[in-house]
Amino acid sequence: MKNRYISGLMALFTLFMAACNQNTGNKSEQAKQDDPANVSATPASQQENQAAKKDNFAELFSHYQHLALALSSDDDKEAALASKGILEAIPNINTGNFTVEQNSKYDEIIADVKEHAEHIQENIGNIAHQREHLVGLSDDLYDITKTFGSEKTIYKVYCPMYNDGKGAFWLSSIKEIKNPYHGQEMLGCGEIQEELK
Repeated sequence: MKNRYISGLMALFTLFMAACNQNTGNKSEQAKQDDPANVSATPASQQENQAAKKDNFAELFSHYQHLALALSSDDDKEAALASKGILEAIPNINTGNFTVEQNSKYDEIIADVKEHAEHIQENIGNIAHQREHLVGLSDDLYDITKTFGSEKTIYKVYCPMYNDGKGAFWLSSIKEIKNPYHGQEMLGCGEIQEELK
């Protein structure tokens, strides 16, 4: 009888301990989930990934800005140098985090970027031809900004006078108008059409 009583108590104690351990485990898991440090860690890392994606094109845009400023100063040699920088920046773009759709769009755009940059680089002495390719290059970088975003504000600036009044736009990181299509002849010609972020 005594043995049965002790066995019963032991079984009850074992059940009680198992229930406590299971409950403690659930509480510690819940505490981890409720911990503000853990809750904010995931969104922060997602924000970093998004920022990394946006910053992914910073070098490319920097060389593009160099190109636009060179053309606004009527400097065909500096424009060629900036285009060389664009071509060198392309292999540094990390496409590892792109979706299948983004990769497809990127491949299409970047092929055009290369073609325009090569034409600009190879045409020192023919600034009119360099400016023609800036039109296409600006379209491509606009598409990149719309597809992948930008950490910094980019301004889409329109020149209504270029190409016999057909007009063209360029992208700028500053609000000040420095027209790359007419250079010093009409440096202030243009208006901001859109703000991209």
